[in-house]
Amino acid sequence: MVTTLCQSGVALIKAGANVNAIFNAGDDTETNWTILINQAEGNISKLLREDFVANYAGYDSIIKLWLEEYTSNLSAIYAIQYDMSGYTSRVEAESMINVLFEANRIILESLDQKGVTFTTKST
Repeated sequence: MVTTLCQSGVALIKAGANVNAIFNAGDDTETNWTILINQAEGNISKLLREDFVANYAGYDSIIKLWLEEYTSNLSAIYAIQYDMSGYTSRVEAESMINVLFEANRIILESLDQKGVTFTTKST
């Protein structure tokens, strides 16, 4: 499996130092992130009814950054939700999730503008 919209390191940073070890150590680390990132890629494509993975090369750099941010945020949320026991408190983990979720809400509003096409490269 391969990811398109973001790399695991970006999601790991957002999940924080206390994320479960399956996401930051061991032979399966990259595979675990790839699963979460692929799910996040499917999520944004489903929500906005556009295959961002298949059409990735056609987007301008700003759209690619938004896609990376959304995908890494959602992947980090998935990782935090997987096991909150490593964080200093459940409130800390939930606060991190809330911040990432709110950022994604703003990104979705920006990307879901009716009548706007994002597949044209900027010149």
